[in-house]
Amino acid sequence: MTDQANGENSPRLLQQVKNAIQLRHYSIRTEQAYVRWIKNFIYFHGKKHPKDMGDEEITAYLSHMASVKNVSAATQNQALNALVFLYRNVLDIEVGVFKELVRAKPSKRIPVVLTHAEAVEVLSHIDGMTGIMARLLYGSGLRVMECVRLRIKDIDYKFKQITVRDGKGKKDRVTLLPESLIEPLKEAVEHAKNIHRFDLSEGFGEVYLPYALARKYKKAPVETGWQYLFPASKRANDPRSNKERRHHISETVLQRAVKAAVRKTNIVKPATCHTFRHSFATRLIEKGTDIRTVQELLGHENVSTTEIYTHVLNINKRAVLSPVDE
Repeated sequence: MTDQANGENSPRLLQQVKNAIQLRHYSIRTEQAYVRWIKNFIYFHGKKHPKDMGDEEITAYLSHMASVKNVSAATQNQALNALVFLYRNVLDIEVGVFKELVRAKPSKRIPVVLTHAEAVEVLSHIDGMTGIMARLLYGSGLRVMECVRLRIKDIDYKFKQITVRDGKGKKDRVTLLPESLIEPLKEAVEHAKNIHRFDLSEGFGEVYLPYALARKYKKAPVETGWQYLFPASKRANDPRSNKERRHHISETVLQRAVKAAVRKTNIVKPATCHTFRHSFATRLIEKGTDIRTVQELLGHENVSTTEIYTHVLNINKRAVLSPVDE
């Protein structure tokens, strides 16, 4: 579908959306998701231009997603955010409160958690760079994207800590650097430096920097500290600037490695990369770490989010005897 089909002249509608998103420093993933939802919305209403639609059409689209498509509450909210962004920041039209909207029911799920022994068993089946990354997920409580986006300068060996930049909610935080990963990470740094030297020798070597940092610090994109700790195997064109750069390793590489490792064990739990983060939190609480410290390490805004892990542990600690065991 072209933007021309939507009746928008220059600049075209979707380009206006992209420009507005980039102006507000939203991530490339948010940009891609918002553009996808806006396209779907336009297609749903027979390629009618959004400026000729409003609250009624938005409500119909989102209600259809919930009642027919059976999407999750989070998915419906993301689509709503995309459309509100379109109308408010691109078309300069304020949308309503959607009182007639059929909302998807938020699910309340207890997180999948591995015991320490199970986590160690899964990790034993992952080698190399992905092995180091998987151990960071469990040893530092990182989200998968936080892990792949680490830069060389984010590792502090002296204080044994990792700085997570621009995490969820655009917040920075500090978390643990496992002692056992110090030497493997130093080797990973040397590997990243060698790749960077190779790129420089070929006339490249610039890395993506967020926001206006590249303009403010002219030499930063080629400095070693700013390079990704886990670089991709090949250079690629940046989707926004079209510059050829070496990005970080794709998160799917790590996700596939973890999935393959779980299959090699006898563990039947549906464990993923994010399971290591849940297991990190549960293990710390199990060993007596106070809930506020765990909250800070995970970067949770509200302690109630962290408390789900205490509920997971308390189930087996209550002195409740099953009737069949009497």
